[in-house]
Amino acid sequence: MSDIVPATTLLRVEGLNKTYQAGGPPWRRRRVHAVDNVSLTVARGRTLGLVGESGSGKSTLGRCILGLISPDSGQVVFDGVEVQGLSGKALSSFRRRVQPVFQDPYSSLDPRWPVGRSVRESLDSYRIGTPADRERRVLDLFDRVGLNPNLVNRLPTHLSGGQRQRVGIAAALASDPELIIADEPVSALDLSVQAQILNLFMDLQQDLGVASIFISHDLGVVEHISDEIAVLYHGVVVETGDVEQVMKRPVHPYTSRLLAAIPSSTPPRR
Repeated sequence: MSDIVPATTLLRVEGLNKTYQAGGPPWRRRRVHAVDNVSLTVARGRTLGLVGESGSGKSTLGRCILGLISPDSGQVVFDGVEVQGLSGKALSSFRRRVQPVFQDPYSSLDPRWPVGRSVRESLDSYRIGTPADRERRVLDLFDRVGLNPNLVNRLPTHLSGGQRQRVGIAAALASDPELIIADEPVSALDLSVQAQILNLFMDLQQDLGVASIFISHDLGVVEHISDEIAVLYHGVVVETGDVEQVMKRPVHPYTSRLLAAIPSSTPPRR
């Protein structure tokens, strides 16, 4: 590519499109634009909150960026290199530097493995350090995400939902990524546990400087964790801006609707 990505930009998505065929029999199917000409950027060490209702295309966009599904057109450029078409060592390097955290931590952990092994998996895959180094790294990661190291040999079924999500975050951090894509990581958790996980994400950003895309349907959630917000509606980014701008001076009516849906901390009297 001839154009130059600014030094502060870690990820650039440009004109990304992804369509699916929806509907029953072939004669009734229609094309659904899950991601429609989306462009956005994420700077190093910053968090972009990606917000929209269910079916708005958030998860599809996240999976396109991760390389889990292929877009129909457009570009995903990470650290100046286009992601589509990567193979071999270049693809392995990208996957090491960009890590996911999924909505359901139980489905992303092998139920047959002790959770410590799930965290160590990427260390083994990328041959990071000696076996002894990897064991120490797993214990350090458990401590960093607020888990008792005594839990390393427990199976996922023996942990609470919040503990499993912390394991998922530890697994994502194991390879020292530069970008984490967190897809609805707190939506399945109780409110008190949600707050703990959000605080953990903010601490990790401050301590480690890792950039992130935080995907959620809840503007109230991303307000507390994001530097910038992008609002997705039917696959289209309808509004972007810094947190204060979007939360206090929304431009698009859909953003205003999302703001109106945030529960009030001081509900009116009957």
